[in-house]
Amino acid sequence: MPPTASTTGRPSQRRRKPVSQARRDDEAPIIPILARKVREVEAKSQRGKLGPTNRVKFQVIAFLVREERARVKADTEITDAARAELLKRLDGVATILAKTAARDTSLIQLLEADQAASPVAKRMRRDWLLESGADLAADELIITDVARAATNVVPAALAERQVVPPQVEARREANPFLAPDLTGRTPKESVRRRLDGWELMGPLYKAFETGAGGGAATMDLPPVPEFDRLSPKGLEIMVHQSRFLESVREGHRTFLLADEPGLGKTAESVLAASVADAYPLLVVVPNVVKMNWAREVERWTPQRRATVISGDGADIDAFADVFIVNYEILDRHLSWLGSLGLKGMVVDEAHFIKNLSSQRSQNVLALATRIREQVREPLLLALTGTPLINDIEDFDAIWRFLGWTNGEKPGPLLMEKLDDTGLTPADKSFYPEAREAVISMGIVRRRKKDVAADLPDKLIADLPVELDDDFGRSIRAAERELGERLAAKYRRIIDARGDRGLAAGEIDADIVRLVAHNELEESKAAGSGSENVFTMVRRIGQAKALLAADYAVQLQRSVGKVVFFAKHIDVMDKAEAHFAAAGLKTVSLRGDQTTTARQQAIDDFNNDPEVGIAVCSLTAAGVGVNMQASSNVVLAELSWTAAEQTQAIDRVHRIGQDEPVTAWRIIAAHTIDTKIAELIDSKQGLAARALDGEAVDPQSSDSVQLSALMHLLNQALGGE
Repeated sequence: MPPTASTTGRPSQRRRKPVSQARRDDEAPIIPILARKVREVEAKSQRGKLGPTNRVKFQVIAFLVREERARVKADTEITDAARAELLKRLDGVATILAKTAARDTSLIQLLEADQAASPVAKRMRRDWLLESGADLAADELIITDVARAATNVVPAALAERQVVPPQVEARREANPFLAPDLTGRTPKESVRRRLDGWELMGPLYKAFETGAGGGAATMDLPPVPEFDRLSPKGLEIMVHQSRFLESVREGHRTFLLADEPGLGKTAESVLAASVADAYPLLVVVPNVVKMNWAREVERWTPQRRATVISGDGADIDAFADVFIVNYEILDRHLSWLGSLGLKGMVVDEAHFIKNLSSQRSQNVLALATRIREQVREPLLLALTGTPLINDIEDFDAIWRFLGWTNGEKPGPLLMEKLDDTGLTPADKSFYPEAREAVISMGIVRRRKKDVAADLPDKLIADLPVELDDDFGRSIRAAERELGERLAAKYRRIIDARGDRGLAAGEIDADIVRLVAHNELEESKAAGSGSENVFTMVRRIGQAKALLAADYAVQLQRSVGKVVFFAKHIDVMDKAEAHFAAAGLKTVSLRGDQTTTARQQAIDDFNNDPEVGIAVCSLTAAGVGVNMQASSNVVLAELSWTAAEQTQAIDRVHRIGQDEPVTAWRIIAAHTIDTKIAELIDSKQGLAARALDGEAVDPQSSDSVQLSALMHLLNQALGGE
């Protein structure tokens, strides 16, 4: 960022330092800046999350350390003693960089010579040097963006996997020319803006991370129209849906539709495509909801045809208006979809693309970029009731998909809105204004309690169970062994470095986090072959399986239909066997089912009075499934995220439900299960603060897994 008054005044105007420190900083004023920045990166790394902004910060620090080391060695005006001291301080910064790279080895590639050449990296380097008081040449002060090349939708690694369904060839032959977009795509002149010199992505994330008191993250929507001209005969859209669609009618075309699960985002999207005439429309969805999307298209826009893409697409209707494809097979259809002339794209459960390094995220972003290149104002919708899982930078991929940012800086329209505030990130009032600017780009977030007042209440009830058999005792013993193993690692580090002034009995939180983080990474790499937090939680699920199933049986006999969620297949198998032995008819929703079989199971549960229980996979049936025939959910195993738990419960707590909903969490008492339940509940704070503007206490962005390991270690050390 450009220097502020506090960093460019004469040395005597700054905070006074000891004479020796001030003299050293005068000789190398960039070093204290690097020391401060590297601590920021280290703190983020220890929490297990380095987003794009901090990755750029890491590489800029590394290159400035290299530059400064060379300058100090060549400077003949400083004494040998001063030179040795400065080099020692630079080595300290480099050591922290090395430790950070050891935690996240993907950072190592950022140290290659051409990696710090991006405009964002150049701006960051320039801003820090200006803050240090350096005089820069004109070519270092003015940094221009590199012109973006046309998007290659199909990466070389996927070229051989591309398929072209026969019907698509027929469509091309029927109309060999892609209809031109004649809506006046006049390129805007490049205008220098006041904020062009600022690094803005970090401040934008901060604007949401500190969003308490800012109100719900919902753009201004038009009033409800006098007449509902959109709903087909026999159907009626709700008020909140109508206002959203009026915004589309008025010309808005990019939305993060973040309404709470169960408020009808699918119907809104189908009707939005009709209002915007955004056909052909591509809908990218989890496999479990492909058939439901096709039904919703037929239900809300019966004049339009939808086709579901499965496998290589041999059976698709290439002349359809809406193409529905799941994330898993999108990679083989990129080529023909990229040349179809799509005018709109919907990404359902958009939090699935939050990992920018994943192939499915790259596929979605490449297609969206191609659509923007071909169509002046395409309809782009990102649907998710849970856009933030663990970190505020989960927004990143969604904002890129919508064209609001490119990951390095805001897009032209958002930049214009930020520029119009008249503020900079150096102004405290910039942050609420920046949050509002992003919201006005198209964030729509409504809560059930605000727009569906007639929707019944939702209650989460915890049912502790005692694992008092040999299996349960072995689980508790394994927990103690894991805690002691972590404690031994902690003590080795403390012994090696010395206690550094720790009081008797005091625990170093940074070392606890480091040990837990390393254990988590080793556990992910080891899989199920060794005792770790993942295998332990799985064993707890196995131990609870019959207890949870038995409770579901009793519940079904007293209240009717029950939805039973589990995370692992063996837990589902045990439960289904128990239900069969009890004489109950069940259906199953699993990841290995065909789309047709899964939809049939949903229909049977909702419509067949003899079906008593639906046994569902948390991962395969936790999104996009409507099961309002039940008002009771049993969570036999706990999720690793609050979002996954919310999604599961909201399969029944949604529009169409007319009874209070109760989710029964089966929790193994006196085990780590209890702590995981507590952590899941605490993780609701990020979304409440960033999206709903609630003044909740900031919660750690640590994952539940990391927090659980830190809890075990602290227990073993005599804390907590």
